Amino acid sequence: MRSALSFLTIAGRARTPSDRTLIWFPVVGALIGLAVGGIWVGTMHAWPPVVAAAIVLAADAVLTGGLHWDGLADCGDGLLPPLDRQRRLDVMSDPRVGAFGVLAIAALGLLRFAVLAAGPAKVWIVAALWCASRTVAALVTLLGRYARPGGLATGFQVEPAARVTPAALVAVLGIVISVVLALLDRPGHGVAALGAELLTMVAVTCLAYRRLGGYTGDVLGAQIVLGETAGLLLWAARW
Repeated sequence: MRSALSFLTIAGRARTPSDRTLIWFPVVGALIGLAVGGIWVGTMHAWPPVVAAAIVLAADAVLTGGLHWDGLADCGDGLLPPLDRQRRLDVMSDPRVGAFGVLAIAALGLLRFAVLAAGPAKVWIVAALWCASRTVAALVTLLGRYARPGGLATGFQVEPAARVTPAALVAVLGIVISVVLALLDRPGHGVAALGAELLTMVAVTCLAYRRLGGYTGDVLGAQIVLGETAGLLLWAARW
């Protein structure tokens, strides 16, 4: 669990990731969500909604070290413009952010800010969505095809025959934790939010496979940000 905390948050020292790290992704995701959700509820009581939303955005980015937003920016530059496969991978490994990356960050940042400002602020739905997003990312890592010969996510790679057990553990943990949390308050909205998150993350995976031939660490980060934002959108919907 310490390895997962170190990888997904700024807590602890840097550790070399392994396939065992992925098993703890759902738990660590839920813990991050509980922290972010607690900040959301607390700031909504102390400040106007727009100020509270800005604080929550900043707190989430700081807590996760901006890791997923960096992936979103790189995917914006690599997946959106018309490029060949190798050029896409080269662009995504470039630390500089281009126009498409800036557009992706700005659009998702504004959308997420607006949804957080709209509310209703609840701890449980954030914990559920954050748990589910890390669960899906872990499953893609375990069962998917890595698009690069090397990279940060290679530490998670295991032999095909050894993938079934950790993937099953991750799936069971993630489903149980996220669904139970989503049902604690406004269950209809909670389940819809989880569904929207899942569909969005699957769509990002399909796009990455079509344009890169697999996933990368940046794709996982973009999945998480896009999935959580889609879930929050359904949560805030008035129906």
